[in-house]
Amino acid sequence: MRRNTANSSDLPEETASGWQTIRRVLPYLWPEGQSWVKLRVVGALLLLLAAKVISVYTPWLYKAAVDGLAAEGGNDAAYLMALGASGLVVAYGLARFGAVAFGELRDAVFVKVGQRALRQLALETFTHIHKLSLRYHITRKTGGLSRIIERGVKGVDFLLRFMLFSIGPLILELTMVSVIFAVVFGWEYMAVVVATIAIYVAYTFKVTELRVRIRREMNDQDTDANQKAIDSLLNFETVKYFNAEAWEAARYDRAMARYEKAAVKTGLSLSLLNAGQSFLITTGLVLVMVMAARGVQAGTLTVGDFVMVNAYMIQITMPLNFLGTVYREIRQALVDMGQMFGLLGQPAEVVDAPGAKPLAVQGGELVFDDVSFAYDPARPILKGISFRVAPGQKFALVGASGSGKSTIGRLLFRFYDVTGGAIRIDGQDIRGVTQTSLHGQIGVVPQDTVLFNDTVYYNIAYGRPDAGREEVEAAARAAKIHDFITSLPEGYETTVGERGLKLSGGEKQRVGIARTLLKNPPILVLDEATSALDSQTERSIQESLAEMGQGRSVITIAHRLSTIADSDCILVLDDGRVVERGTHEELLALEGRYAALWARQSAEEEEAAKAA
Repeated sequence: MRRNTANSSDLPEETASGWQTIRRVLPYLWPEGQSWVKLRVVGALLLLLAAKVISVYTPWLYKAAVDGLAAEGGNDAAYLMALGASGLVVAYGLARFGAVAFGELRDAVFVKVGQRALRQLALETFTHIHKLSLRYHITRKTGGLSRIIERGVKGVDFLLRFMLFSIGPLILELTMVSVIFAVVFGWEYMAVVVATIAIYVAYTFKVTELRVRIRREMNDQDTDANQKAIDSLLNFETVKYFNAEAWEAARYDRAMARYEKAAVKTGLSLSLLNAGQSFLITTGLVLVMVMAARGVQAGTLTVGDFVMVNAYMIQITMPLNFLGTVYREIRQALVDMGQMFGLLGQPAEVVDAPGAKPLAVQGGELVFDDVSFAYDPARPILKGISFRVAPGQKFALVGASGSGKSTIGRLLFRFYDVTGGAIRIDGQDIRGVTQTSLHGQIGVVPQDTVLFNDTVYYNIAYGRPDAGREEVEAAARAAKIHDFITSLPEGYETTVGERGLKLSGGEKQRVGIARTLLKNPPILVLDEATSALDSQTERSIQESLAEMGQGRSVITIAHRLSTIADSDCILVLDDGRVVERGTHEELLALEGRYAALWARQSAEEEEAAKAA
């Protein structure tokens, strides 16, 4: 008896019923306009049927061979029967091989269909995630999203293989064997087989459900013990300072004791499942064999019939041994797929309007017309913001944290839609143009440039993937980072590490600037692009940013006022409202908020200079 040793995973709450999930998968197996997929599915099912017919017919050959070999006497007839039996033995072997060969051929025919379905589902989910709003991504963990995709795709793979080629064939084989028993041996045989299978399946499902709950508890306790161990090790110095080694050991041991208790339950439930399955299937086998033996004694059955009954019972026992594991995995697969399809059902907050047209930028005029916005209706962020950025003008936004500066940049890029008023670019409401065209006309240099874990060249070329090497290097020169790149042992092929951690903050910013320069957008947003850098690096990068802004409409979101003193217009925000506006000199003359902020920052810089 094969033991069900596979582990089950934690079962998260389903987001869709099992049948809903299955219905979502079916179109990928029978797509409209994809005749080659349908032909492969039909071919795989025909090969499956052929494999099962041969498999069910194989015991008949075994029976005929046994009857031939059991012929009594030494006459010529008995010799011929024995000779024929030898041929039947060869036919029996060929039939067993044929059943396996047709099964493997079925898998070979279907594998392209299954992998195509996985690829389409993964791509559809990945694309949909990128369409979801920034609000959604802020509230969800990236690792959780990737796990949903990974588990969902694996769930589809498992479901396709086991539903089509394990559960379906098993049901077909059990049905065929039951019919053969009823026709050849009588309904009593069929009744015993059907009753045995029904009780076996019900028992397996019930105990498996119990094991899933116990396994979940064990996994929870394992996670808890692991978290306590990691937390203690991360706080090694604190543990030493307070002489708490014994306390931490006792705390960890209590968690492991709970895990031990759950693990013992898991092991006992596995033994219960395997022992019960063995008892039920053995009982059914013995009953059928006793009935067949009595038939042989009565002369109504031959020895070959007795052997055939045994062969059929063993044949249906083997796939039943995997039923508990398959059932548990199918449940898990349905849960994982339900989460993935639930993610696909998550509506995108920002969508293109019906009939949206590409944005046509001529000069790059930006107009915020009485714009209001709130992440939460109960807490408005922007309250009637209005301003105009003329084509080619340098415009700056300043204000305290939480005043709404960065929100203006996000609304311009349309990460969110305004809740009141309108944003226009060259007279076009950005809600009426396609998002792709809008994003293509705006370049953003954020406060913290995040790079892909790839080469420097890849990260700069990301601004315009179709650019040639000369253009990439020209952008790097303009960002004043080309010399640094060429000084690296691998030059532009240097890998920057995850999120660009192998580069310093200034180097990352320059790569980000080069990337945006290569994009060459008519509108530029600098979102506190140098606030996290030291003064010397900041001054150097400010020169690159100044050159970058030539001839473009630029909105600079700034913390340090010295970086935006040369702006054509400065907007001072407070609590989501415009409280002052004008040039640097005009705002200083007002002696208001801007002037006070300038005086405070100037004093801080003087003190820092003296300290240095």
